[in-house]
Amino acid sequence: MKLLLLLKKINSTKRNIKLTNRDILIVSLIIGLFITCFVGIYSNTTQANIADNLLRLHVIANSDSKEDQELKLKVRDAIIYSMSNKFNNSNSIIQSKQIVMDNLSNIKRTSEDVIKKNGYNYDVKVDIANSYFPTKYYGDISLPAGNYEALKVEIGSAKGANWWCVLFPPLCFVDASGGTLPESSKQKLKSSLSEEDYSLITSSNGEVPVKIKFKSVEVWQKSKHNIQVAINNMF
Repeated sequence: MKLLLLLKKINSTKRNIKLTNRDILIVSLIIGLFITCFVGIYSNTTQANIADNLLRLHVIANSDSKEDQELKLKVRDAIIYSMSNKFNNSNSIIQSKQIVMDNLSNIKRTSEDVIKKNGYNYDVKVDIANSYFPTKYYGDISLPAGNYEALKVEIGSAKGANWWCVLFPPLCFVDASGGTLPESSKQKLKSSLSEEDYSLITSSNGEVPVKIKFKSVEVWQKSKHNIQVAINNMF
């Protein structure tokens, strides 16, 4: 009799353990969903706030051949140098966008001239468009991955590797030289962003490194971009 009661207790305990494990699984799923939603909201808000105050340059080569890639860089240089004074004198994102709109035909002509001088006859498409950019590092400053408005220059078939920089605040010369941001460029970037957003994209002693801070943003934005591309390819 006592043995029977003991067996009943053991079976009851097993059932309770199974129920507890199921509860733990449900709670874990809820927590995981909550974290995923939080990361998504944080990622979209953070990237959108920064993107609203930046204008980028996006140059896409005809192909990945050595010659087409070299041509892409020559077109890049010509655009940057021909437009540098205008963007250096710009004091706002609105003003910079207007500069691009007013000079689309000039930018297209500059690009075509470089292409012809180098012995090619590629068409050039120039426009302002929303483009996806991966995370970009400038020493201790990072711009998160995501969609940004950009002056988009497509050379020929535009199926080669692309190159990008920031037109406002004017950081393209820094990009072209491959160096880190000088203090003057940092001040221009700082003045165009809120104090919170600027603090978020920088890292200093005692803070979480900027690469770690933006890892979740990059993963989320890249996943969202890949899903969107897959959907577009289906239709």
